[in-house]
Amino acid sequence: MMSRSYTNLLDLAAGNFAALGPAGGGRRRSGSFASRRMPRVMTVPGTLSELDDEEDERAATSSVASDVPSSAICERLIVVANQLPVVARRRPDGPGWVFSMDDDSLLLRLRDGVPDDMEVLFIGTLRADVPAAEQEEVSQTLIDRFRCAPVFLPPDLYDRFYQNFCKGYLWPLFHYMLPYAAAQAPKQSPSSGGRFDRASWEAYVLANKHFFEKVVEVINPEDDYVWVHDYHLMALPTFLRRRFNRLRIGFFLHSPFPSSEIYRSLPVREEILRTMLNCDLIGFHTFDYARHFLSCCSRMLGIEYQSKRGYIGLDYFGRTVGIKIMPVGIHMGQLQSVLRLPEMQSKVAELRQQFEGKAVLLGVDDMDIFKGINLKLLAFEHMLRIHPKWQGRAVLVQIANPARGKGKDIELIRAEIQDSCDRINREFGQSGYNPIVFIDQNVPSVEKLAYYTVAECVVVTAVRDGMNLTPYEYIVCRQGLPSSDSAPEVSGPRKSMLVVSEFIGCSPSLSGAIRVNPWNTEATAESLNEAISMSEREKQLRHEKHYRYVSTHDVAYWSRSFIQDLERACKDHFRKPCWGIGLGFGFRVVALDPNFAKLSFDSILMSYGRSKSRAIFLDYDGTLVPQASINQKPSEELVSIINTLCSDRNNIVFIVSGRSKASLASLFSSCPMLGVAAEHGYFLRWTRDEEWQTSAQSLDVGWMQMAEPVMNLYTEATDGSYIETKETALVWHHRDADQGFASSQAKEMLDHLESVLANEAVAVKSGQFIVEVKPQGVSKGLVAEKILASMKEKGQQADFVLCIGDDRSDEDMFENIADAMKRGVVAPKTPLFACTVGQKPSKAKFYLDDTYEVVSMLSALAEVSEPDQTADLADDLATSVSSLDIGDEQIQFGSIRIEGS
Repeated sequence: MMSRSYTNLLDLAAGNFAALGPAGGGRRRSGSFASRRMPRVMTVPGTLSELDDEEDERAATSSVASDVPSSAICERLIVVANQLPVVARRRPDGPGWVFSMDDDSLLLRLRDGVPDDMEVLFIGTLRADVPAAEQEEVSQTLIDRFRCAPVFLPPDLYDRFYQNFCKGYLWPLFHYMLPYAAAQAPKQSPSSGGRFDRASWEAYVLANKHFFEKVVEVINPEDDYVWVHDYHLMALPTFLRRRFNRLRIGFFLHSPFPSSEIYRSLPVREEILRTMLNCDLIGFHTFDYARHFLSCCSRMLGIEYQSKRGYIGLDYFGRTVGIKIMPVGIHMGQLQSVLRLPEMQSKVAELRQQFEGKAVLLGVDDMDIFKGINLKLLAFEHMLRIHPKWQGRAVLVQIANPARGKGKDIELIRAEIQDSCDRINREFGQSGYNPIVFIDQNVPSVEKLAYYTVAECVVVTAVRDGMNLTPYEYIVCRQGLPSSDSAPEVSGPRKSMLVVSEFIGCSPSLSGAIRVNPWNTEATAESLNEAISMSEREKQLRHEKHYRYVSTHDVAYWSRSFIQDLERACKDHFRKPCWGIGLGFGFRVVALDPNFAKLSFDSILMSYGRSKSRAIFLDYDGTLVPQASINQKPSEELVSIINTLCSDRNNIVFIVSGRSKASLASLFSSCPMLGVAAEHGYFLRWTRDEEWQTSAQSLDVGWMQMAEPVMNLYTEATDGSYIETKETALVWHHRDADQGFASSQAKEMLDHLESVLANEAVAVKSGQFIVEVKPQGVSKGLVAEKILASMKEKGQQADFVLCIGDDRSDEDMFENIADAMKRGVVAPKTPLFACTVGQKPSKAKFYLDDTYEVVSMLSALAEVSEPDQTADLADDLATSVSSLDIGDEQIQFGSIRIEGS
């Protein structure tokens, strides 16, 4: 029964989790997992709290005796997937259920790679409709006997979650099927790739929340690892991370991840990317899938990846999200156990007799629109036509496993396949010979492995598939068992041949296979001929190469490698302070340096009021005005705040920016007492009416003649980019260009310019959407030090320093100010406030969230400032006597003198 807290699905789909009630606040079942809750749970994000003693006593009282060991003793792996590795059947002789482990389940086999001292617990749905009255008993049985915690979803919710959104929308999209036809049709079959349906998305999120509640019932967040599997549960990591900030979460996607051009059509594209980034490690079968994911993060979220010592990582708000590329393997022991069965020998003998003298090609595929079964048949037909020697000698056995989805598309493809089979058999069939043997039903494991054993070649022509383990299983069957085992003998030397689509996940790992584009049926036909015509020695060498890989990269190797990388990715979880920010799917955990804190207005106001000589350094773009703002002029409010700060005789206020001096002079023409450091400090003036100073005796910009042609090349090739020419620097801007391409161009330009200008006294640096070439020895840090040193020389040694910036160039300023006290340029015990804009790793000790908070903080300082009364009086007097004709005379008012004319 659905909880009342989930009635507002619009809030749910919008990511407004607060509207759904407390996270994990689902109904507890007495005597079930609630009574098995660990002695410590995470109740406040980022901290551990003891449960109330009374609650512990109640739980202990209602507890049912269990053989479940506490994971407080050892680490535990919680594996969460759509379906449990359990087969459930009604008792044939009465009420109740019969359960058994599903030997074909990948989840079950990953236990072989888990350390011996690590407990494994599975969470998922059952492939059976269990009445509500029996769910309690079933749950208890599964946890006690199989270490499985079932999630029971209402049938209507499961149908909307799985059939409508997972299989009807996500699965086609991730297999590169755009919903073209859906724009015109009001209804689509679940597998047709229909248009996005908001209600189905809401059901998807709600189902993920049910999985989350089950995890909460059993988890010990301090000790457990959570491994989430596949596209059905991509919303789950955000639910988990929101409740347990430090939880160790891994995710593995078993399907392809589409290119950014396909993925960007998903209306909830950013939500899914962000929830995946709430994991610590994200796994993919191939580099192509990982590359597409990284490209989407770059194009849609502006997050770039870094590769360090062989590991790929994304810096996401101070957390490093690891990327794991590791194709899954098969379970050798399971296949070999089937090969040892007595009925295997008789079945193999039967098939060898049936196909005696024939070259057997084999296809084993699910019945769905992406497996390319009909393309395989067309290629085989073409081979028989252009190579007639194989007519009567070659047989293609096609086994079609039952479809996992349902809809008209499945029926259409089945009818199309059957028509092709009938046509080919009519044209090329002979007495006692049919070139196509089509088996459209579930085939027992023994029979399937027997077909593998007798087949000379396995053909996989899927147009898109996440992994596909059929070639691996075939290779193991063709190898057979050690001679000491009782198993069907593989005739002659061990050999095998594979023709595989280049669009499946296992293709890169099978370097000895013949790779084909299944859409090119003529080329595929030639590949089929090549495979069965190849010399025996060549087949043997290719088989040996494949078997070495398959036997060493099994499912245990895959799971062990993933768990090791997950442990490595999480090793710093309890060292850094962290906290959660954001709403809905925008929620993320920020993990930063222990000394990094938000700037307290009270703290800075107190230090500001006590000081007598203050230095204030402010960046402009991204600090005082938003980077993305079209109107880059300072507001009247900001100008007023700056003038108030400058009018305090105890303040020295500087704008320190990479902008040109002309630009800054124009922007702040109404701030007479404001100091300006332009072009990262190459030009400097203390007030509006003073002359500009330079940081070098002479300015040699001859290098510009070398750099500008190089930058022009990239500007012409990158639409939306442009060059800004300053007096001392050249800046290439690419904010308005395609970010994926522009980022690549920026890296290329950086290397190109460094090579061309290697002997010049310039520095080439990249920043936020820029590449800049400027003179060496010029930085914001150096100009800040110069200003502080000048204040000391004038007897105004700073006893308060505030520095605010947002860019990479401001880090020099933060680093310099941090060491200012050691160098003696500021007074002893001077409060140093180095502050970055935005919560991100920085050399600054403080942060403010955005430009609005920066202006608010400066406004608070301006309110407690003490304007120079002498300057105010002079202005008033000048106004009063402006109408008097005093000629060339002078009027003296104490220390104030007003001159006529």
